[in-house]
Amino acid sequence: MAMFLLEGKIALVTGVGSAMGRAMALAFAAQGARVALANRSPGPAEEAAAEIVARGGSAIALGYDGETRAGNLATVEAAVAQFGGLDIVVHNAGTVRRAAITETSEALLDEALAVNLKACFWLLQGAVPHMRARGGGRIAITSSVTGPQVASFGLSAYAASKAAVNGFIRSAALELAADRITVNGIEPGYIAKPGRGITGEPEVAREIAQYIPMKEMGRPDDVVGAMVFLVSDEARYITGQTITVDGGALLPESPAMMTR
Repeated sequence: MAMFLLEGKIALVTGVGSAMGRAMALAFAAQGARVALANRSPGPAEEAAAEIVARGGSAIALGYDGETRAGNLATVEAAVAQFGGLDIVVHNAGTVRRAAITETSEALLDEALAVNLKACFWLLQGAVPHMRARGGGRIAITSSVTGPQVASFGLSAYAASKAAVNGFIRSAALELAADRITVNGIEPGYIAKPGRGITGEPEVAREIAQYIPMKEMGRPDDVVGAMVFLVSDEARYITGQTITVDGGALLPESPAMMTR
């Protein structure tokens, strides 16, 4: 039996400039969805959309101002104007900047809350009327283990925003369940980002991997499978949930428990 097919679905994915966002958009298209790819910098969205079209899929690239309500609503309307409706919204765009709590500026905190959290509200406000018109829909959000489950030095603003995202997921799921609109999320652990940030450095990646039970950092494709499931018809009766994708990193009580 064919599973997790998205034939006839219209999807909007934000943050396709990241490896995970790009992989999600390509996977949705491979499963038959028409995909609107939104990103602050247009280049990555245009490149990914062109790749989908070259493979025989249907995709458009959109600009994305994730820090404002108007920008989020405009992106939703642009997707609907192009494809005639909306079934799936994935908010993958995010920002992470390190700063000690005592050194966190108002601008840094505002950015984290705007892009990571407030955009969830604005995208939902724009998408829900269109999903109701189609009899239901799927909203999925990339959260994180940092904040909801663990902490990391210098990431208090990021952690606070992601913990709040999980609260949003549960509240929105409750409000929208009667509309057949599900709201779920993914909590990635350490996902490799070659060439990006400190975890993209090979030595740092190897050091981190030794504390992960599966002995390797995750790849973007490891997150994609869970996301495709959550936006598919097979997940119609799942809402208000998050799936942790971390290779078992949260399982040991301490590094001492990593050895047999």
